[in-house]
Amino acid sequence: MDISMRKFIWQTNNKRMSKDLQLRFLQRLARLLDNGYTLVEALEIIKWDKQLDAVASSIMTSLKNGRTFDEALEKTGRFSPAITSYLYFIRANGDIRQSIEKCNTMFEQRIRYAKKFQETIRYPIILFFVFGLLIYFVKQSVLPSFIDLFNNSGSSSTAVILIIVIDVLIKLMMIFGILLVAGLLFSKGMKDKISIEKQIVIHRSIPFYRKYKRLHTSFLFATHFSSLLKTGMSIKEILSVMQNQNKLPILSYFSTLMTDELNKGVYITHLLENLPLIDKQIAVIFQKNADANALEKDLDMYAAVLTEELNRKIMKVLTYLQPAFFLILASFIVLIYVTLMWPMFQLIKTI
Repeated sequence: MDISMRKFIWQTNNKRMSKDLQLRFLQRLARLLDNGYTLVEALEIIKWDKQLDAVASSIMTSLKNGRTFDEALEKTGRFSPAITSYLYFIRANGDIRQSIEKCNTMFEQRIRYAKKFQETIRYPIILFFVFGLLIYFVKQSVLPSFIDLFNNSGSSSTAVILIIVIDVLIKLMMIFGILLVAGLLFSKGMKDKISIEKQIVIHRSIPFYRKYKRLHTSFLFATHFSSLLKTGMSIKEILSVMQNQNKLPILSYFSTLMTDELNKGVYITHLLENLPLIDKQIAVIFQKNADANALEKDLDMYAAVLTEELNRKIMKVLTYLQPAFFLILASFIVLIYVTLMWPMFQLIKTI
């Protein structure tokens, strides 16, 4: 086998699996662990599925070589960072069954939201580009003829209004396109080149998204903190674990800040109240509970409440997103129509 063929096979085998296939893997693994199988036994059974055979074999090999479960998943190069980052904390809490079950629920919800978003945004985006082409055609072909007509009839002010309206629409669409591209670039890897402090500032400056980010960050903090409390760790030990991981940089950064302040004698409740992207209710929970078991129970319940709240808010946004796009596009179309036709009616009256 020549080098080029080996390279092709390597790239094919390390291509990230589809989200549905990743979810199938998590679901089967969670179900098998619930039925009493060990991790290795569960992976052996998962190998019966031809589509999951290679990845299950790779994970087993990595585990036998001493890698942790999240490292084994990451080494395959076929799993989403959302999965590997969530399962990182198995290293500390040791509860692989419950962690995989919760990860499965989290990833399933993410896939459902992504599909719903794609379905919602597909037609508005198509209409957006069609409308952009229409605007370009109007500016390049129709507008010059109208300008000449209005100038010849002495309605130069009308020509100026037409030019201004068309230019404003074009600029608005360009701004929307630039923001869309910038958002995609940021989400695809540019954020890794920006310091965590600037990332937090960016998250907090985006309307609507900052609410989602606060709920999501609070959910991750509550979930992982409660799971680590089950192991009997102290608060400082838990913060050390969260600080040393690099898969969730915002949690790592916040844990570093809290550790530094705790070393200065500042109580954790005061720290949580002043952290951006962390819901104030978490500070209330810490202030309420001095007992570790009660704190773990309340944080776990609060994480469940946040899951429901995230689900409700995301579905609400998606419900209104498509009508909002259609309304904006319809407004633009009516504006162009009125802008073009109203001067024509005025011109007809002068004939």
